[in-house]
Amino acid sequence: MSESSASLSDLVVERVDFGIFVLDREMNVLMWNRFMHDHSGLSAEQVVGKQIFASFPELPRVWLTRKLESVFQLGSFAFSSWEQRPYLFKFDHDRPITGGVDFMQQDCTFMPLMRDREVVAVCVTISDVTAVSIVRREREEAVAKLQEYADRDGLTGIANRRYFESRLRDEYTRWQRYGGDLSVLLFDLDHFKKINDRFGHVVGDTVLRVMAQRVAEVVRVQDTFGRFGGEEFALLLPCTPLEDAMLVAEKIRCKIGDTAIDVQGTLVPVTASVGGACARTGVPAYEVLINEADAALYSAKRQGRNRSVAFN
Repeated sequence: MSESSASLSDLVVERVDFGIFVLDREMNVLMWNRFMHDHSGLSAEQVVGKQIFASFPELPRVWLTRKLESVFQLGSFAFSSWEQRPYLFKFDHDRPITGGVDFMQQDCTFMPLMRDREVVAVCVTISDVTAVSIVRREREEAVAKLQEYADRDGLTGIANRRYFESRLRDEYTRWQRYGGDLSVLLFDLDHFKKINDRFGHVVGDTVLRVMAQRVAEVVRVQDTFGRFGGEEFALLLPCTPLEDAMLVAEKIRCKIGDTAIDVQGTLVPVTASVGGACARTGVPAYEVLINEADAALYSAKRQGRNRSVAFN
């Protein structure tokens, strides 16, 4: 290579917008370009000729040593994505702090440098992919939020019917495979149409929201509480026999009905009827479980409302 070509190569290496440094087998730095200088604060004169860990003790020593050793032994390229390891060097980034990342996110390439078919050094490149990572994270968060909204009832914030039934289907499949206990409660507010007619739909919506909050306070983390539509709600109780489920039903009924709901100074009395059913031999599908709980619910209403009834 001519002297002018060599100087052009050096100029390119210095001016490229990504980090380039070279390490020998003893982890000594042989080259350090301008990008590395600008982002680390250490010049080539300060770093070259020294072991990389002497200048950067915070580097992941075990991981980096293993990565480089594989390149030396196999003579093939290696790569590390920011998704696997967010960064190698703790470099600052120029993105807004609202992006949710502390340091520059980096993709790293490890390239063997050969002489006489032997790897004599490894060239490591550092690419700043902070912008890409932030966009990816924001997209994933947006998708997760949309999924959460898709699973939630817009009025009460609890699970909607579609999500509830998907959870029930999964739990029913688990019960079919492993056995145990599984119960479902269906309940709705008594004479809710009268509440809407007397106080208006705005008050009715408030009643539904407050009722959902009250019930949410007594359900377990592993339970799924959802709105079936209108004033009808459902509670999925995994690993719960029907006897215990009916104790929960009574707790819910009392939680709803013991205290009138205050809506802008207007006290609205509310009661609920509850029906319960459990998975057992002879129940062929989870839909049957819902139908049985629904039958128990209507039995509670026929018996005078404001009570809990188990399917028999």
